Amino acid sequence: MEVFPDLSTITQTVDSRSLRLTHPHHVEEMTMDRTVAEGFVVIEPTLASICHADLRYFGGLRKPEVLARKLPMALLHEGIGKVVGGSSKLQAGQRVAIVPNLPGYLLNGIKHDECCPACRGDIPENYCYNGKFLGSTIDGIAQSRLVIPEACAIPIPDSIPDDIAVLAELCSVSYRAIRPVADLLDSAQVAVFGDGPVGFLTAAMLHYAFGVSTERLTVFGAIQEKLEHFTFARTEMVQEYDFQGGWKVDVVLECTGGRFSESAINQGIDLLLPGGHLIAMGVSEDLVPINTRDVLEKGITIHGSSRSSHSDFRKVLEVMQQEECQETLRQLVPDDYIPVSKAEDFAGAMESALAHRDWKKMYLDFRW
Repeated sequence: MEVFPDLSTITQTVDSRSLRLTHPHHVEEMTMDRTVAEGFVVIEPTLASICHADLRYFGGLRKPEVLARKLPMALLHEGIGKVVGGSSKLQAGQRVAIVPNLPGYLLNGIKHDECCPACRGDIPENYCYNGKFLGSTIDGIAQSRLVIPEACAIPIPDSIPDDIAVLAELCSVSYRAIRPVADLLDSAQVAVFGDGPVGFLTAAMLHYAFGVSTERLTVFGAIQEKLEHFTFARTEMVQEYDFQGGWKVDVVLECTGGRFSESAINQGIDLLLPGGHLIAMGVSEDLVPINTRDVLEKGITIHGSSRSSHSDFRKVLEVMQQEECQETLRQLVPDDYIPVSKAEDFAGAMESALAHRDWKKMYLDFRW
């Protein structure tokens, strides 16, 4: 049964050492008072991963008006931690995956149907009108004491090590994006565009969570060395494939984002069969022109998908217990973690990630 926070009952106040981005490239440590209401849990973040969204804030790549509105703010939304307080039913010391998408009904201590169409089930639950998102609309994981609703702290099974569990957020976003076409995946031909981490984890979820076999799963990428990691799928180089005359698919997932979104989306439209589905996941700061003529003539359905919910995390953690899945995901785990105990450590890690965008993820080992 879900626990609804009682905001009228403040059980304690905790001080959090928050590593907050004050303006691009500059991080300051600020001590923030966090109130803990009934039904909320206090988490000490232990391991986190840097997302391109974090780098866009840190590098000043968002629009000035966006930065002015959101900063100062603690970044990061991909991470795990341990329970250190709050009125939770979770045990002290329990490892938990941190769900960054906090629904409004939990934050405000109200029932689902009192919140918004997403919480009532009229639209997908990850689009709550009144929710908050860590590292985007409120302080994120880069702080010593994170206070969130208990439902957004998901226990990590003992069989899942930390280095795999920290990928749960990215995997959950992929899992959520795939859900609208889940009933087609028993027999559908599926294509993923993108040979980076998002494409890799999306392909992995298609294979391990939804049972799409290697013969029915194709990944399109631009760099052969990256495509070699996709051992559970067929692969094709976008520079060499004949999208007009080649074989067709039922479902396309676009996981490129940025300046590559335009080509990936339009190649996906070329690749789709009539009545096919295009799922757009890549984020772009600019408008992306697409071939609407073929969208109309083929009757293609376009889905947009962003973020996930705590229910997606629970499903993903079940999938992650598969040893074969863990071995596949470990290809994204870096050889070394970056220790972070103060603002200078965090800023240095972000500068390094901004300058050297590796295929593997960058992990931050918090030492509070």
